[in-house]
Amino acid sequence: MPSDAETKAHLEGIWATNKHNSPIYAFLLSDVQFTTVSQGLVTARLQLTKNHINSKGGLHGSVSATLVDWVGGYAIASWDCREKMGVSVDIHVTYISSAGEGDWIEVEGRANKVGKSLAFTTARISKVVDGQAGPVIATASHTKYFL
Repeated sequence: MPSDAETKAHLEGIWATNKHNSPIYAFLLSDVQFTTVSQGLVTARLQLTKNHINSKGGLHGSVSATLVDWVGGYAIASWDCREKMGVSVDIHVTYISSAGEGDWIEVEGRANKVGKSLAFTTARISKVVDGQAGPVIATASHTKYFL
């Protein structure tokens, strides 16, 4: 099994390619940075800009869903340093609170089970307060299928 540092380098390599191949990821997540990577667990941070905010001034629900999709895929990739992360079958997001432009958020993805054709992940998006993950903004479950 690769070390956490090797797994993080693997994910950063995939991300360097994927963010340029996906217009939505390039638009919304170009500044996201992995903070912690281990087998089946990924955390990353992002500072929110006007591109992430809804008409009421809070984190847009579609951005939260995009983050869940993104972090779930990378949690799966961290499971065994795979290249392919599957396609979404189901995403369920529970919105709990919010964050605004200029706030930092932390997104955590966990691969709970990675099988031959399906993977099940969970995610948590939190507002960063005093350098630590603070109030939970959203929780989610995500299922992906492998062709």
